[in-house]
Amino acid sequence: MIEIIIYLSSGLFLGWSLGANDAANIFGTAVGSRMVKFSTAALIMTIFVILGSVVSGAGASHTLGALGQVGTLPAAFVVAFAAAVAVSWMTKLSLPVSTSHSIVGGIIGWNLYSGFATDLNVLREIVGAWIFSPILSGFFAIVLYFIFKKWLNNSKVHLLQLDFYTRWGLLIVGAFGAYSLGANNIANVMGVFTGIMKINDYQLGIFRFSGSQQLFLLGAIAISVGVVTYSKRVMLTVGSSIMDISPVGAFIVVLASSTTLFVFASATLKNFLILLGLPSLPLVPVSSSQAVVGAVLGLGLAKGGRNINFKLLGKIGVGWILTPITAALISFILLFFMQNVFVRTVI
Repeated sequence: MIEIIIYLSSGLFLGWSLGANDAANIFGTAVGSRMVKFSTAALIMTIFVILGSVVSGAGASHTLGALGQVGTLPAAFVVAFAAAVAVSWMTKLSLPVSTSHSIVGGIIGWNLYSGFATDLNVLREIVGAWIFSPILSGFFAIVLYFIFKKWLNNSKVHLLQLDFYTRWGLLIVGAFGAYSLGANNIANVMGVFTGIMKINDYQLGIFRFSGSQQLFLLGAIAISVGVVTYSKRVMLTVGSSIMDISPVGAFIVVLASSTTLFVFASATLKNFLILLGLPSLPLVPVSSSQAVVGAVLGLGLAKGGRNINFKLLGKIGVGWILTPITAALISFILLFFMQNVFVRTVI
C-alpha cells in the first residue's frame, strides 16, 4: 500500500503543477482585470475542477492510452514525474505551459526507452488539436467580441449595471471553464495510472463510483491545492501581461477558452454531432493555457491588434515547444535509473 502511494505521488505532483499553471488560466483574465478576487476564483476552481474530473473525466483519457500503453506502476510514476518537473520548471519562469504537452512528452520518452512504437496517427491527432485549439479559441473570442460590441451599442446599459453583469458573468463562465478543464485535463494527471491500477468500484446509493473516478478525485484534489498555493503568478501573466484587458474583454476570453476546452472534453457533444451526421472534434487533452492565450490574441486582433505583447507571446510559444521535449528527455533518463539503479520493472 505504501509503495502504491509513493508511485501515485508523481501523479499528485503533476496535478499540483497543473493547478499552479494550467488551471489558473481559467480565471487569469478575471483576476488580472481585478473583477474577481483571487480567493473567490480559487474557491470556484476547486469545486468545479473536482466535479468535472469525477463526472466527465474519462473521455480524453482513452486518447493518451492509445498513444503509449505504459504497463507498470514504476514506469507510470516516472512518466508523470517527468511531466510534472517540466511543467514546474516553466511555472517557475511564470510561463503558462501545458500539462497536455508534458504528459505526451513523458509518454513518448517511455516509448523511446521501451522500444514501443509511438502511434503516429494518434500523435498527429493530439498535435493537431494543440494547433487548432488556440485558433478555435481565438475565433470564438472574435465572434463574441463583435456580438457583445453590438449588444452594448444598442442596449445602452448603465456602467454600474454592466459592472454587475460582468462580475457575475465571469463567475459563471469561470465555473464552466473549471468544470471543462477538470473533464479534459484530469487525463493528464491520472491517465497513465488508470490502465494499470485495479481499484474496486464503490457503490454509493444509486451512484457507482468507479476505480478511475476515485483516481480522478485524488488528482482533482491535487489540482485544487496547486490553484490555492501557487497559481497567482501565472494568472497575472496571462491576465494582464499579454494585453491590457477590460472587464468585458475578460468575460469574452474566459467564455471563449472555456467553450474550447468543453468541445474537446464532451463525449456527449461528440456523440450528438455524430448522430446528426456532423463533423466532430477528437476527445483530446488540450491546453487551457493555449486556449486562453488564443482567446486573448483573438480579442486583441478583433480590436485592431493594438497593445498586444508579441514579445511575450513568442516567449510563451517557445515554452510550449520546449515542454514536451524536456519531459521526453527527463522521462527517458529517469526510466534508465528506475530500471538499472532502483531495479524496478518499467517495460
